[in-house]
Amino acid sequence: MPTALVLLAEGAEEMETVITADVLRRGGVEVTVAGLSGDSPVLCSRKVSIKPDKSLTEALKAGPYDAVVIPGGGNGAQNLAESKAVGEVLKEQEKRGGVIAAICAGPTVLLSHGIAAGKTVTSYPSVKDKLTGQYSYSEDRVVQDGKLVTSQGPGTTFEFGIKLVEVLQGKEKAEPLAGQMLVKL
Repeated sequence: MPTALVLLAEGAEEMETVITADVLRRGGVEVTVAGLSGDSPVLCSRKVSIKPDKSLTEALKAGPYDAVVIPGGGNGAQNLAESKAVGEVLKEQEKRGGVIAAICAGPTVLLSHGIAAGKTVTSYPSVKDKLTGQYSYSEDRVVQDGKLVTSQGPGTTFEFGIKLVEVLQGKEKAEPLAGQMLVKL
């Protein structure tokens, strides 16, 4: 069974965290939601608390993971961008050819840690200018460039999750998910 590590920091976008983890699990991916600051509940961008499965430190002991996922949320992305541990996780994931996924403001975390330079990305519109120059930019809702998957924001999270299932499990696992969840693509 493929594995995914979803990074969770204070200020993360709730929908992007929970929907991505849920869709991946529905698609047969073993997901670990890892708290940057430990395993205590994390206050997200809309004041919803999410309890991580374990701390990032504990989660890394079970790695490596097939995919590392970065939710958005301005403050959440900033906290992940400032984390040396997150930088190390992403650099190792890129070095070993693992999947890296980021949504909304999440691609700014990649920029901060020097990940996936020159690749094609998308993001929440307000962070587009930060990314152009270092990356090729696309206005598509979900973009896959090799082992990198990016998406625009809360409204594209189901598509993002389904694309990740496709990358990790194949189209035969991914295609039925939209219908099962009553998602229009």
